[in-house]
Parts: sequence; C-alpha cells; structure tokens
Amino acid sequence: MSQNEDRSGVADDWFIDPILLRLIGGDPSADTNALAWQRDALCSQTDPEAFFPEKGGSTRDAKRICSGCDVRQQCLDYALQNDERFGIWGGLSERERRKLKKRA
Repeated sequence: MSQNEDRSGVADDWFIDPILLRLIGGDPSADTNALAWQRDALCSQTDPEAFFPEKGGSTRDAKRICSGCDVRQQCLDYALQNDERFGIWGGLSERERRKLKKRA
C-alpha cells in the first residue's frame, strides 16, 4: 500500500473535482457558465442520497439544507426550466415542483 492509498487500496486523490476541471461552473472568476451557481450549492458539500430519497423516503434533511443555501432560487429555476423529475431541487420535491408549475 502506498502513502497515498487508504486501507481499501483506493488512492486518497481518486476524486477529481469537476469544478476544478472547469466542467461545471466554469471559470471561478466569471459567471458566464449557466451552471456556475452549483459552485455555491450546499448540496454539493453533502451526501447526494439525501437529495434523491427512495420513494416514500424522508425529504426533511435535504429541505433543511436547502433552506440555508444561498443559491436555492437558482437551483429551483434550473429544475423547473429543465423539467427535473427526481430529487429535491431548490428545497422542493418533485410533487411540489409539479404543483408550482401548474399554478404558473
């Protein structure tokens, strides 16, 4: 086992941050990329499973995280514009987003 591997044999640096590669969020000094808001999303710093619960699973943890997120509105706008059908986006579940779209 090398210095850079944990007990499972996986290198410590196996994950390459797509933001650092400018795949998501583009240049950190410019907001020209439509997905630049994702850099500041609290969900990107937490377990993604909380935002995609099993059917009938709790959405409470994800919604709590969303409530303190600075880019909550951008996230919700993205989900509505792209017809995201799964997960918690902008603090709303799929069902809540459908209701919001029907009212609009």
